[in-house]
Amino acid sequence: MEITNELKEIISPGKTALLVWDVQNRLVSTIFNRDEFLANTNKLIARAREKDVPVIFSKSTPLSDRYASPVMKFIWRERFKKMAQAQAPNGQDLTIPPLENDIVIPKNTASMFVGTNFELILRNAGLTTIVFTGIATEFGVESSARDASNRGFFPVIATDAVSSFDQEGHKRSLANMAKMMILLSTEEIIKLW
Repeated sequence: MEITNELKEIISPGKTALLVWDVQNRLVSTIFNRDEFLANTNKLIARAREKDVPVIFSKSTPLSDRYASPVMKFIWRERFKKMAQAQAPNGQDLTIPPLENDIVIPKNTASMFVGTNFELILRNAGLTTIVFTGIATEFGVESSARDASNRGFFPVIATDAVSSFDQEGHKRSLANMAKMMILLSTEEIIKLW
């Protein structure tokens, strides 16, 4: 079987979900490639809806200080002050509004599989592939993609529809993921759909 035929089978619309990871105003305001990121993410969402690929949005919903992980509190305080201080109107709101048939899953970890019903939704629908878009490449996107692979799902990273406030971290993450996952551009994914 040719690689393109294998990819077409892996990423076929009937087997695939599109995960739009934490595309929230506060995060979008900090990324290095905002316009390209939003254009490509919107293209993927539009094509997914055309092909009846489920569109699932994650929404970072931090726990109150009492219940938040000490690890995450330390990391945010010490390493991500710029991002944590980013001010944007309605900062927690999704930048791209979901439609009625889309799913929005609140979560408070860097993995879509921890503390959510995401895996149950995928398995109930018979989906085996997840196309990842979102922010930040080196945190939630990579963490969730690794979890997906460990659980037997095909993670597909839309390389020009993921981003970060840290361009070098983004590049390192894509290089890491290229060794163990499928990385495709928005246009390549759209052609396969």
